[in-house]
Amino acid sequence: MAVSWFIAKRYLAAQRRKGFLSFITLFAILGVTLGTAALIITLTILDGFEHEIKEKVVEFTSHIEVQGYQNLPLQKYRQMMDDVLKKVPEVASIRPYAGREGMIRSQSAVDGIFLKGINPSQTSLLSQNRLVAGTFIDTVRRDIAEIVIGRKLALRLNVEVGDKLVVFALPRPPAQTTQPRAMQFQLCGIYESGMSEFDDVFAYTDLSDAQRLFQLDDAVTGYDIMVRNLDQVEETAAEVQTVLGYPHYARTVFQTYRNLFSWVELQKKLSPILLSLIIVVATVNIIGTMLMFVLEKTRAIAILKSLGAGPALIRRIFTIQGLLIGGVGIASGNILAYVLCWIQATFRVLSLPSDIYYMSSVPILLQVQNFVLVTVVAFVLCLLTTSLPSRAASKLDPVTIFRFG
Repeated sequence: MAVSWFIAKRYLAAQRRKGFLSFITLFAILGVTLGTAALIITLTILDGFEHEIKEKVVEFTSHIEVQGYQNLPLQKYRQMMDDVLKKVPEVASIRPYAGREGMIRSQSAVDGIFLKGINPSQTSLLSQNRLVAGTFIDTVRRDIAEIVIGRKLALRLNVEVGDKLVVFALPRPPAQTTQPRAMQFQLCGIYESGMSEFDDVFAYTDLSDAQRLFQLDDAVTGYDIMVRNLDQVEETAAEVQTVLGYPHYARTVFQTYRNLFSWVELQKKLSPILLSLIIVVATVNIIGTMLMFVLEKTRAIAILKSLGAGPALIRRIFTIQGLLIGGVGIASGNILAYVLCWIQATFRVLSLPSDIYYMSSVPILLQVQNFVLVTVVAFVLCLLTTSLPSRAASKLDPVTIFRFG
């Protein structure tokens, strides 16, 4: 192997003085570099999309959401929560909420919202990196109820932190009146998730304030449940449904946002397959490059065979030569992909319309397995594509070459 490695390196070094072959070699390396980088970047972006969407959706909802059939209020929610925690070990936490549609009015505009009342002490919702102004709901009671809304909604209402807002809630049976209930809130915080589905509509307040506005007394409209193992969320949701029974209805985050997650899965299946064709085309270029090397080195092959070199040694020489070309391209592709992904992750160079893609910039999630997977696939393809010219070189007849030149 040491002899074949030495000769392969000498052959490649000699090609630097051959203008045309040097250009072909660089072209083959560039093709492998771009193919490898393109596939790694694609996988990184798709993983980033999936991670960002899951993180944001779960942050604003939960792994499992329990509601009442036909939006019936859920009574004795404290006892129900204790039953779930005791009987379903996969449940990590359960939080009650009171949420319904309503109208919100400022001094200059009116808009529709979904007001969700939660217990601020029991949730990590809207962490500081999501808030762009103000603070989240204070657990210390104040003279006026507090509310947190999305940045886009705040722009439409033309309000800032500290302004007063009025929320209207339509009455529901068995209410005796048809007049909407109104309640004044003070805007304490503005958040921005990058997902217009939340920023445009969702508003948050304290659970007790929402119960008073919606006339729920001591009832809630649902529970947000977090599980320990997201891979078993379907089974956990079924167990929760069994424990709670009617009128509770449990849905996983993947059922609630089925279209969104189906779109992500479709992209993750099709895009790598299509872009992997770039690597296939790039590695096929190595065949042409290696065949040119074989033609250029026919007399050298004949001399080696006349000195006792067997077909296996000749195959190894040109296989190593092809793998060196592919290896340089693969390494360069990994470096290029990492640098471009790091730039995007750090500086957010490429932006996206959040109302279409659910985020404001192209997401990046660097994972070692993506680099390893693409590297292995590209290396195997390079190994396969070098086998044909290597076998052709090993079958050359030295007598014929010396006789006919």
